[in-house]
This record gives sequence, structure tokens and C-alpha cells, in this order.
Amino acid sequence: MSNFPEPIIRFSPIYQTRVWGGRVLYSRFGRQLPDDKLPFGESWEISARKEADSAVVSGSLRGKTLTQLWENSETRSDIFGPLAPNEEQFPLLCKILDARDKLSIQVHPPASVAERLGGEPKTEVWYVADAEPGACLYVGLRDGIAMEELRAAIEEGTAEVCVHAIPVKTGEHIFIPSGRLHAIGAGLLIYEIQQNSDTTYRVYDWNRPGLDGTMRQLHVKESMQCIDFEDVEPEMDEPDGVLLTNCKHFRLERHVVDPGNSVDQQLKGRFAIGTVVRGSMISGEDTLVEGDFFIAPYGADSKKLSAGESGAEWLLTTWPEY
Repeated sequence: MSNFPEPIIRFSPIYQTRVWGGRVLYSRFGRQLPDDKLPFGESWEISARKEADSAVVSGSLRGKTLTQLWENSETRSDIFGPLAPNEEQFPLLCKILDARDKLSIQVHPPASVAERLGGEPKTEVWYVADAEPGACLYVGLRDGIAMEELRAAIEEGTAEVCVHAIPVKTGEHIFIPSGRLHAIGAGLLIYEIQQNSDTTYRVYDWNRPGLDGTMRQLHVKESMQCIDFEDVEPEMDEPDGVLLTNCKHFRLERHVVDPGNSVDQQLKGRFAIGTVVRGSMISGEDTLVEGDFFIAPYGADSKKLSAGESGAEWLLTTWPEY
């Protein structure tokens, strides 16, 4: 069992402006954003990047960064447990994505080519926290589209006709392995669990300027070396009981907790990153509401973490199981 005394660890979010973003982090979650007018598209909730390192906001570790917790052998063992991968940096990155407009059509490099291209591999999963009527995701290629057709469409400024569009509803999810061509459509709020990587190759950006008024850079040459052209017209994933995704990088589960009940039987002593999807969760005097992320340390007393008076639905991300 862990020696860690607290059932959860909370971190300060790191907000990122994006041309496709909006103000939902404020209007829906009540977040105080760094600027009153700019569009914020991403909130990095659990991050150990050099440029964005999450800091603990309360408890005995207040002020410590996620990187410091990972690099210290004692806290690493106590918090992340024996199944934590032996990697130099904390291997996951968790975000909220507020897409008021479409994201660029893009691809992340597979491990087989990432180093050669000077990037990092990135596999992720999207959970649709909210979808406006008519919202869709762009995932994979349409049937009959090969590299030559896609390249020609990019040059003509019509690449969207090559990408498979999937109508989506709140509560659905889809796995995005590195190499899968993809874009998030307008009117979506997404919880994203991914490898700790920030390498994105833009294929097409809808012929729009960025926040600075200039066209954002495309990475067509790199993209063509990454895209899986056999990934044709995929569909949204189906849950297997509580299991949404289990890949070699992470395991994602969705759980429902009745009012007042603890999450002890769901956590089962595991290290986890939690995300409140609906309702609320209570830990001592701390109340977690929709959109809140937290870490539950390995072996901590999860009987002290329970659903609020209206119950709770939450996502549990942990190390993979095979």
C-alpha cells in the first residue's frame, strides 16, 4: 500500500489560446481565464512538459510540479505505483479541448518515423463531453483516397473532401493512434488523454489565418510520411462494459457512482487520473465538479473519495493492462 496520506492530488490548469477555441472553459466550468477576450482552445490539466508543467495546488505537495513528483524516487513510488513505466518523463498528457471552430486536419507521427522527423509519437483518445447538434469528427480517409489524391486536394485547398466525417453525440469516444488522419469539428467539448507529446503535423487548415492574421504553417511533406492510408472510414468506438480504451500507453474506463458511495471498488488501489464527467465528487472539504481532473495516488485510501449528492460519472485513466 502507498504511504501517501491524501486520497487525491489536484493541479493548476494551464490555458492555451487557439484560433479555433472559445470561452466554454469560463461559461460552462466557471474557470477564470487569463484574458477576457481571447479564444482559449485548450486547458492542459495534467502536464509534465518543460513549457507547461502542472503544479500541485493544495495539500502536502502544494507547489511541487508533476515533473518533480515523477523524478523523485520516493514520490514516484508512492504516487504512481509499481506499474508506472520506466520513462524519463511522465508519459501522459490530459487536456480539455474547446472547439468552437474546426481544428486543422492533422496527423501525429508513429514511433517508427517520429525520431527521423524530429518529433515525438502521439497516440490519444477523445471522449466527447458535449456535442452541439450536427457536430462531427473527421477521422481517417474516405474510401478510394490515396496519397496522390490527398496531396492534390491540399494544393487545391479542398482537402476536407478526402477526410471521413463522423457525426457524434455526447458520451461517445474514439481512439486516435499515431498515423491516423484526424480533426475535431466545430461545436465539440473533448476530454483528451494522450501520450506526453506536442508534435502535430498540419495537413490542411481550412484556408484560414491564425490569431496573428497570417496563415499557419502546413507540414505536408512530414504528414505524407506519417498518414496511415489504409485507415479508411473508421467509426466511433464502442465501450466494453466500463472499458473504453486499453492500449500500450494507457487504459481508460468510465464509471458511474451512486450518491454518497465511494470509488473504492472502481479504483481498486490503482494509480489513476480522474476526470469528472457529470455530477460531483467529494474528498474531505474538497468538491470536484464537471471538468475537474485529479490524480488518485497508488494505494491511497479511496474510501475518502465519494460521489456527491447527485452521484457522479467519471473517467479513470491508469496504466495499461494486458
